[in-house]
Amino acid sequence: MKACLLRKPAPVNTNPLELAEVAKPVPGPGELLVRVRACGVCRTDLHVVEGELAPRKSPVIPGHQVVGVIEAMGEGARRFHLGDRVGIAWLHQTDGTCDYCRAGKENLCEHATFTGWMVDGGYAEYALAPEAFVYAIPESFRDLDAAPLLCAGIIGFRALRLSGIARGGRLGFYGFGAAAHLAIQVARHWGAEVYAFTRDEAHQKLATDLGAVWAGYSNEDPPVLLDSAIIFAPAGELVPASLPVLKKGGTLALAGIHMSTIPAMDYNLLYHERVVRSVANNTRQDGEDFLRIAAEIPIRTEFQLFPLAEANRALNALKDDEVRGAAVIQVSGQ
Repeated sequence: MKACLLRKPAPVNTNPLELAEVAKPVPGPGELLVRVRACGVCRTDLHVVEGELAPRKSPVIPGHQVVGVIEAMGEGARRFHLGDRVGIAWLHQTDGTCDYCRAGKENLCEHATFTGWMVDGGYAEYALAPEAFVYAIPESFRDLDAAPLLCAGIIGFRALRLSGIARGGRLGFYGFGAAAHLAIQVARHWGAEVYAFTRDEAHQKLATDLGAVWAGYSNEDPPVLLDSAIIFAPAGELVPASLPVLKKGGTLALAGIHMSTIPAMDYNLLYHERVVRSVANNTRQDGEDFLRIAAEIPIRTEFQLFPLAEANRALNALKDDEVRGAAVIQVSGQ
Protein backbone atom coordinates (compact mmCIF):
# COMPACT_ATOMS: atom_id res chain seq x y z
CA MET A 1 0.00 0.00 0.00
CA LYS A 2 1.03 3.63 -0.39
CA ALA A 3 1.85 5.51 2.82
CA CYS A 4 3.63 8.65 3.95
CA LEU A 5 6.53 7.65 6.21
CA LEU A 6 8.31 9.83 8.74
CA ARG A 7 11.72 8.22 9.18
CA LYS A 8 13.18 10.98 11.33
CA PRO A 9 11.68 14.23 12.70
CA ALA A 10 12.73 17.33 10.80
CA PRO A 11 11.48 20.87 10.10
CA VAL A 12 8.35 20.60 8.00
CA ASN A 13 9.75 22.97 5.38
CA THR A 14 12.27 20.23 4.48
CA ASN A 15 9.33 18.01 3.42
CA PRO A 16 10.32 15.07 5.63
CA LEU A 17 7.42 12.73 4.74
CA GLU A 18 8.32 10.07 2.17
CA LEU A 19 5.63 8.54 -0.02
CA ALA A 20 6.51 4.85 -0.11
CA GLU A 21 5.16 1.36 -0.73
CA VAL A 22 4.80 -0.58 2.53
CA ALA A 23 3.17 -3.86 3.50
CA LYS A 24 -0.59 -3.79 3.94
CA PRO A 25 -1.29 -4.42 7.64
CA VAL A 26 -3.15 -7.48 8.89
CA PRO A 27 -5.68 -7.13 11.71
CA GLY A 28 -4.97 -9.00 14.93
CA PRO A 29 -7.53 -10.14 17.49
CA GLY A 30 -10.14 -7.44 18.10
CA GLU A 31 -8.72 -5.18 15.39
CA LEU A 32 -10.21 -3.68 12.24
CA LEU A 33 -8.45 -3.07 8.95
CA VAL A 34 -9.81 0.20 7.55
CA ARG A 35 -9.41 1.27 3.94
CA VAL A 36 -8.73 4.97 4.35
CA ARG A 37 -10.80 7.45 2.39
CA ALA A 38 -9.76 10.68 4.13
CA CYS A 39 -7.48 11.83 6.93
CA GLY A 40 -7.55 15.22 8.57
CA VAL A 41 -4.29 17.11 9.07
CA CYS A 42 -3.83 18.20 12.68
CA ARG A 43 -1.39 20.52 14.41
CA THR A 44 -0.40 17.52 16.51
CA ASP A 45 0.85 15.94 13.27
CA LEU A 46 3.19 18.93 13.00
CA HIS A 47 4.45 18.30 16.54
CA VAL A 48 5.14 14.66 15.61
CA VAL A 49 6.82 15.49 12.30
CA GLU A 50 9.03 18.22 13.75
CA GLY A 51 9.92 16.25 16.89
CA GLU A 52 8.22 18.48 19.45
CA LEU A 53 6.64 15.21 20.54
CA ALA A 54 9.58 12.85 21.06
CA PRO A 55 9.61 9.96 18.56
CA ARG A 56 7.95 6.80 19.87
CA LYS A 57 7.99 4.73 16.66
CA SER A 58 10.31 4.97 13.69
CA PRO A 59 9.44 5.02 10.93
CA VAL A 60 5.87 6.08 11.65
CA ILE A 61 2.87 6.92 9.48
CA PRO A 62 1.28 10.12 10.90
CA GLY A 63 -2.40 11.01 10.91
CA HIS A 64 -5.14 10.47 13.49
CA GLN A 65 -8.34 11.83 11.94
CA VAL A 66 -9.13 8.84 9.77
CA VAL A 67 -12.37 8.07 7.94
CA GLY A 68 -12.69 4.85 5.97
CA VAL A 69 -14.52 1.58 5.51
CA ILE A 70 -13.85 -1.74 7.21
CA GLU A 71 -12.17 -4.17 4.82
CA ALA A 72 -11.18 -6.93 7.24
CA MET A 73 -11.82 -7.89 10.86
CA GLY A 74 -9.56 -9.69 13.30
CA GLU A 75 -10.59 -12.65 15.38
CA GLY A 76 -13.28 -11.76 17.91
CA ALA A 77 -14.13 -8.40 16.33
CA ARG A 78 -17.91 -8.19 16.08
CA ARG A 79 -18.94 -4.65 17.01
CA PHE A 80 -19.08 -3.57 13.34
CA HIS A 81 -19.57 -5.23 9.96
CA LEU A 82 -17.50 -5.40 6.81
CA GLY A 83 -18.13 -2.29 4.71
CA ASP A 84 -19.17 -0.12 7.67
CA ARG A 85 -17.82 3.43 7.60
CA VAL A 86 -15.84 4.26 10.73
CA GLY A 87 -13.46 6.80 12.21
CA ILE A 88 -10.09 6.31 13.88
CA ALA A 89 -9.01 9.05 16.30
CA TRP A 90 -6.01 10.08 18.41
CA LEU A 91 -6.69 7.74 21.35
CA HIS A 92 -5.64 4.38 19.92
CA GLN A 93 -5.95 2.21 23.04
CA THR A 94 -5.79 2.27 26.84
CA ASP A 95 -4.99 -0.45 29.36
CA GLY A 96 -8.46 -0.30 30.94
CA THR A 97 -7.08 -1.28 34.34
CA CYS A 98 -5.10 1.66 35.73
CA ASP A 99 -6.56 4.00 38.35
CA TYR A 100 -7.42 6.58 35.68
CA CYS A 101 -9.24 4.14 33.42
CA ARG A 102 -11.21 2.70 36.32
CA ALA A 103 -12.20 6.23 37.34
CA GLY A 104 -13.56 7.10 33.89
CA LYS A 105 -10.49 9.19 33.02
CA GLU A 106 -9.03 7.04 30.25
CA ASN A 107 -7.62 10.16 28.60
CA LEU A 108 -5.03 10.10 31.40
CA CYS A 109 -4.29 6.35 31.13
CA GLU A 110 -0.81 5.40 32.30
CA HIS A 111 -0.26 3.15 29.26
CA ALA A 112 -2.29 4.82 26.52
CA THR A 113 -1.14 4.61 22.92
CA PHE A 114 -1.87 7.26 20.29
CA THR A 115 -2.57 7.02 16.57
CA GLY A 116 0.02 8.46 14.21
CA TRP A 117 2.63 8.81 16.96
CA MET A 118 3.04 5.51 18.82
CA VAL A 119 1.28 3.40 16.17
CA ASP A 120 0.84 3.99 12.45
CA GLY A 121 -1.91 6.37 11.42
CA GLY A 122 -3.97 7.46 8.47
CA TYR A 123 -1.61 9.08 5.95
CA ALA A 124 -1.91 5.77 4.11
CA GLU A 125 -4.27 3.62 2.09
CA TYR A 126 -4.99 1.36 5.07
CA ALA A 127 -4.91 1.69 8.86
CA LEU A 128 -5.47 -0.62 11.84
CA ALA A 129 -7.36 0.14 15.04
CA PRO A 130 -8.88 -1.80 17.95
CA GLU A 131 -12.63 -2.01 17.33
CA ALA A 132 -13.34 -0.76 20.87
CA PHE A 133 -11.69 2.58 20.02
CA VAL A 134 -13.32 3.14 16.63
CA TYR A 135 -16.29 5.45 16.02
CA ALA A 136 -19.31 5.03 13.78
CA ILE A 137 -19.50 8.06 11.46
CA PRO A 138 -22.93 9.78 11.24
CA GLU A 139 -24.43 9.24 7.80
CA SER A 140 -25.08 12.97 7.37
CA PHE A 141 -21.35 13.72 6.99
CA ARG A 142 -19.32 13.06 3.86
CA ASP A 143 -15.88 11.49 4.38
CA LEU A 144 -14.08 14.81 3.87
CA ASP A 145 -16.40 16.67 6.23
CA ALA A 146 -16.12 13.99 8.90
CA ALA A 147 -12.32 13.68 9.08
CA PRO A 148 -11.65 16.94 11.02
CA LEU A 149 -14.32 15.99 13.55
CA LEU A 150 -12.15 13.16 14.86
CA CYS A 151 -9.56 15.31 16.63
CA ALA A 152 -10.12 19.00 15.99
CA GLY A 153 -13.77 18.44 16.77
CA ILE A 154 -13.44 16.07 19.72
CA ILE A 155 -10.63 18.00 21.43
CA GLY A 156 -12.43 21.30 20.87
CA PHE A 157 -15.52 19.74 22.43
CA ARG A 158 -13.60 18.54 25.49
CA ALA A 159 -12.00 21.98 25.79
CA LEU A 160 -15.47 23.56 25.78
CA ARG A 161 -16.55 21.25 28.58
CA LEU A 162 -13.46 21.94 30.68
CA SER A 163 -13.76 25.69 30.14
CA GLY A 164 -16.97 25.56 32.17
CA ILE A 165 -18.80 27.84 29.73
CA ALA A 166 -22.51 28.06 30.48
CA ARG A 167 -25.47 29.03 28.31
CA GLY A 168 -25.37 32.77 27.73
CA GLY A 169 -21.73 32.98 28.81
CA ARG A 170 -18.96 34.88 27.05
CA LEU A 171 -16.15 32.70 25.69
CA GLY A 172 -12.82 33.65 24.14
CA PHE A 173 -10.95 31.61 21.51
CA TYR A 174 -7.22 32.27 21.04
CA GLY A 175 -6.26 30.93 17.63
CA PHE A 176 -8.90 30.16 15.03
CA GLY A 177 -7.91 27.08 13.10
CA ALA A 178 -9.45 23.65 12.63
CA ALA A 179 -10.52 23.04 16.24
CA ALA A 180 -11.88 26.54 16.87
CA HIS A 181 -13.93 26.66 13.68
CA LEU A 182 -15.78 23.54 14.85
CA ALA A 183 -15.96 24.43 18.54
CA ILE A 184 -17.59 27.79 17.80
CA GLN A 185 -20.51 25.98 16.22
CA VAL A 186 -21.04 23.92 19.39
CA ALA A 187 -20.62 26.99 21.59
CA ARG A 188 -23.26 28.89 19.62
CA HIS A 189 -25.53 25.83 19.78
CA TRP A 190 -25.16 26.05 23.57
CA GLY A 191 -26.06 29.73 23.51
CA ALA A 192 -22.62 31.17 24.28
CA GLU A 193 -21.16 34.37 22.84
CA VAL A 194 -17.76 33.82 21.22
CA TYR A 195 -14.92 36.35 20.98
CA ALA A 196 -12.09 35.34 18.62
CA PHE A 197 -8.45 36.39 18.99
CA THR A 198 -6.20 35.61 16.02
CA ARG A 199 -3.32 37.28 14.22
CA ASP A 200 -4.68 36.40 10.77
CA GLU A 201 -7.36 38.61 9.25
CA ALA A 202 -8.70 35.76 7.11
CA HIS A 203 -9.23 33.73 10.28
CA GLN A 204 -10.91 36.72 11.92
CA LYS A 205 -13.33 36.81 9.00
CA LEU A 206 -14.00 33.08 9.29
CA ALA A 207 -14.76 33.57 12.98
CA THR A 208 -17.30 36.31 12.31
CA ASP A 209 -18.76 34.31 9.40
CA LEU A 210 -19.36 31.48 11.88
CA GLY A 211 -21.04 33.74 14.42
CA ALA A 212 -18.35 35.30 16.61
CA VAL A 213 -19.67 38.56 18.06
CA TRP A 214 -16.17 40.08 17.95
CA ALA A 215 -12.84 39.20 16.33
CA GLY A 216 -9.50 40.90 16.81
CA TYR A 217 -5.80 40.41 17.34
CA SER A 218 -4.40 38.45 20.26
CA ASN A 219 -3.04 41.58 21.94
CA GLU A 220 -6.38 43.41 21.75
CA ASP A 221 -8.90 43.70 24.56
CA PRO A 222 -12.44 42.52 23.80
CA PRO A 223 -15.29 44.96 24.49
CA VAL A 224 -16.34 43.00 27.61
CA LEU A 225 -14.75 40.69 30.17
CA LEU A 226 -15.15 36.99 29.47
CA ASP A 227 -16.37 34.09 31.59
CA SER A 228 -13.98 31.56 30.00
CA ALA A 229 -11.37 31.29 27.30
CA ILE A 230 -9.66 28.51 25.35
CA ILE A 231 -6.17 28.76 23.88
CA PHE A 232 -5.97 26.64 20.73
CA ALA A 233 -2.68 28.12 19.48
CA PRO A 234 0.51 26.40 20.77
CA ALA A 235 1.84 29.71 22.09
CA GLY A 236 2.68 29.88 25.78
CA GLU A 237 2.93 33.65 25.71
CA LEU A 238 -0.84 33.80 25.27
CA VAL A 239 -1.43 32.54 28.81
CA PRO A 240 -0.47 35.75 30.66
CA ALA A 241 -1.90 37.80 27.78
CA SER A 242 -5.33 36.19 28.03
CA LEU A 243 -5.86 36.10 31.80
CA PRO A 244 -6.62 39.84 32.14
CA VAL A 245 -9.67 39.50 29.86
CA LEU A 246 -11.29 36.96 32.20
CA LYS A 247 -13.77 37.82 34.92
CA LYS A 248 -13.06 36.86 38.50
CA GLY A 249 -13.43 33.10 38.81
CA GLY A 250 -12.97 32.62 35.06
CA THR A 251 -11.38 29.53 33.53
CA LEU A 252 -8.64 29.40 30.89
CA ALA A 253 -8.39 26.03 29.11
CA LEU A 254 -5.24 25.12 27.17
CA ALA A 255 -6.31 22.85 24.32
CA GLY A 256 -3.00 21.86 22.73
CA ILE A 257 -0.92 18.76 23.36
CA HIS A 258 2.23 20.88 22.99
CA MET A 259 2.81 24.51 23.87
CA SER A 260 5.84 26.78 23.90
CA THR A 261 7.14 27.91 27.30
CA ILE A 262 4.70 29.92 29.40
CA PRO A 263 6.48 33.11 30.55
CA ALA A 264 6.78 34.06 34.21
CA MET A 265 3.76 36.09 35.24
CA ASP A 266 2.50 38.17 38.14
CA TYR A 267 0.36 36.30 40.65
CA ASN A 268 -2.28 39.02 40.36
CA LEU A 269 -3.21 37.58 36.96
CA LEU A 270 -4.38 34.40 38.72
CA TYR A 271 -5.78 36.02 41.83
CA HIS A 272 -9.56 36.22 42.30
CA GLU A 273 -9.79 32.46 41.69
CA ARG A 274 -9.02 32.42 37.99
CA VAL A 275 -8.22 28.88 36.86
CA VAL A 276 -5.73 27.66 34.25
CA ARG A 277 -6.15 24.03 33.20
CA SER A 278 -4.84 21.82 30.43
CA VAL A 279 -6.88 19.61 28.13
CA ALA A 280 -5.23 16.20 27.80
CA ASN A 281 -6.38 13.93 24.99
CA ASN A 282 -10.01 12.77 25.19
CA THR A 283 -12.16 9.91 26.36
CA ARG A 284 -14.22 7.75 24.01
CA GLN A 285 -17.31 9.22 25.65
CA ASP A 286 -16.17 12.69 24.56
CA GLY A 287 -16.01 11.40 21.01
CA GLU A 288 -19.41 9.71 21.08
CA ASP A 289 -21.06 12.77 22.65
CA PHE A 290 -19.45 15.16 20.20
CA LEU A 291 -20.34 13.18 17.08
CA ARG A 292 -23.95 12.98 18.22
CA ILE A 293 -24.13 16.75 18.82
CA ALA A 294 -22.25 17.47 15.58
CA ALA A 295 -24.95 15.63 13.64
CA GLU A 296 -27.74 17.36 15.55
CA ILE A 297 -26.49 20.91 14.88
CA PRO A 298 -25.37 19.96 12.11
CA ILE A 299 -21.77 21.17 12.11
CA ARG A 300 -20.42 22.54 8.84
CA THR A 301 -16.76 21.76 8.17
CA GLU A 302 -14.57 24.19 6.24
CA PHE A 303 -11.63 22.36 4.66
CA GLN A 304 -8.88 22.56 2.08
CA LEU A 305 -8.20 19.35 0.17
CA PHE A 306 -4.81 17.72 -0.53
CA PRO A 307 -3.94 14.38 -2.19
CA LEU A 308 -1.91 11.83 -0.22
CA ALA A 309 1.19 12.55 -2.32
CA GLU A 310 1.07 16.19 -1.13
CA ALA A 311 0.94 15.58 2.62
CA ASN A 312 4.10 17.66 3.07
CA ARG A 313 2.42 20.58 1.32
CA ALA A 314 -0.59 20.23 3.60
CA LEU A 315 1.59 20.35 6.71
CA ASN A 316 3.47 23.39 5.43
CA ALA A 317 0.21 25.19 4.66
CA LEU A 318 -1.03 24.42 8.17
CA LYS A 319 2.15 25.71 9.80
CA ASP A 320 2.06 28.88 7.72
CA ASP A 321 -1.59 29.58 8.70
CA GLU A 322 -2.65 29.30 5.07
CA VAL A 323 -5.56 26.90 5.70
CA ARG A 324 -9.09 28.21 6.14
CA GLY A 325 -10.68 25.81 8.58
CA ALA A 326 -9.09 22.36 8.34
CA ALA A 327 -6.73 20.59 5.95
CA VAL A 328 -7.85 17.15 4.77
CA ILE A 329 -5.94 14.51 2.80
CA GLN A 330 -8.13 12.62 0.36
CA VAL A 331 -6.96 9.06 -0.14
CA SER A 332 -10.02 7.62 -1.91
CA GLY A 333 -13.82 7.85 -1.81
CA GLN A 334 -15.86 11.04 -1.41
